[in-house]
Amino acid sequence: MKVVEIIHAKGHENILSTNKTTFEITKENHLTKRGDCIIAVNANKAAADLSREFKETVRKENARLTIVIEVDEEKEVVNAFGSPHLSFTHLTDLVVRKSNFICSRTLAIRADKAAKDFSRIFVKKLQNPKQTATITLIAEAAI
Repeated sequence: MKVVEIIHAKGHENILSTNKTTFEITKENHLTKRGDCIIAVNANKAAADLSREFKETVRKENARLTIVIEVDEEKEVVNAFGSPHLSFTHLTDLVVRKSNFICSRTLAIRADKAAKDFSRIFVKKLQNPKQTATITLIAEAAI
């Protein structure tokens, strides 16, 4: 079973993308330099906004999630896992984690990349407030 969600978001001048364990996409439009994991703002979806079908797929045992983030011709691909414990209830944020930690903001765990792992060319583009980003979430699980 495969389910796809598309999220649109924007860049911001304060994007640092230096966090070693997570990256975040938020619906919020403001960002301070303390938000070192945030890679995009003004997203049109957060955890609570994802479809029921997507949430059910990612909650299956051994579900895999591929996250494709595209900015102009630059692309980052992140591979991660779902969990039956994901709640998808946060109203503004989506967080991808290298660890197994889960809270209402968590989209996926055991990711192979965090914010600091994204190319600096990619990050530079995201520091432009006029820049748009397309985030494609591809959830796959055995039926």
